[in-house]
Amino acid sequence: MSWRWGIDLGGTKIEGAILDDSMRPVIRERVETGQSRGYGHILMQIADLVETLSEKSGIPRPEMIGVGTPGRTEGADGVVKNSNTACLNGMPLGKDLKEVLRMQVAIENDANCFALAESRMGAGRDEMMKPGATAFGIIIGTGVGGGIVFDGRIVRGAHGIAGEWGHNPVPGEHAPCYCGRRGCVETVISGPALEAWYAARSGRRLPLREIAASCGRDEAARETIDRLVSSFGKSLAAVINIIDPDIVIIGGGVGNIRQLYTPEAREAIAAQVFNRSLDIPVLPPVLGDSAGVFGAALLAGAASRNDSHAGADS
Repeated sequence: MSWRWGIDLGGTKIEGAILDDSMRPVIRERVETGQSRGYGHILMQIADLVETLSEKSGIPRPEMIGVGTPGRTEGADGVVKNSNTACLNGMPLGKDLKEVLRMQVAIENDANCFALAESRMGAGRDEMMKPGATAFGIIIGTGVGGGIVFDGRIVRGAHGIAGEWGHNPVPGEHAPCYCGRRGCVETVISGPALEAWYAARSGRRLPLREIAASCGRDEAARETIDRLVSSFGKSLAAVINIIDPDIVIIGGGVGNIRQLYTPEAREAIAAQVFNRSLDIPVLPPVLGDSAGVFGAALLAGAASRNDSHAGADS
């Protein structure tokens, strides 16, 4: 029996899991990230979590572990950039984890881990059985990110940014983005952006799920969700026109909004697709908030079979 180990490093929690040969979870454990206590504390939390997984499962520590993290990593040391866990930015996370854990580390963007897990184990499992199938897995929450999986493997691209549709421009939008540009997808359809748009029109602040539930009796709520559906359609169609995936899977808090799966939402996408037709499924995830850790574990398995990238920044 071989085991695949994964760690999902989130803003508020760190989850660890071990999968068996059939990609079934044997054990899952969570701890608080504690990012307010700094980078070193996060490293120790991960180390303690790995030890806990081994002790509780009775499975020896692995030679390699997969780690999903917000943001991207660069270089041989796995230096983090563009992470919303701010204390990670500029730090050689891959190198430091390798030293702290005393094992090889395959580190990857969390949206890529989500896309890998949902395409192989979750919503896209049947579609991805076809040779050469492509999945576009997206996360819409506090931010907007995405990952591309082709033939069961993550597509990273020459710059390591394949799937980063959240910083494509939305026509007609001009809100400033933290990346330095204006009108990015993230400034329009992320949860905070939609909640702020609703507040500007209604004078009230509500969580997005409550805004969505109020559409039938609240004009500002209806306009907000209409904005989500319309902008989502334009933004996703631009991606479909380029990579033409076999399936799209939507994760993150905004991905729970039912209006994204209606005929109206499909029409909004199809209206912007080159052939004016949408013939692929657009689905919610089925793995819940553990998709990231499952993807990290799958990443470790893939890296161990192809160890040309099985270092700190694979």
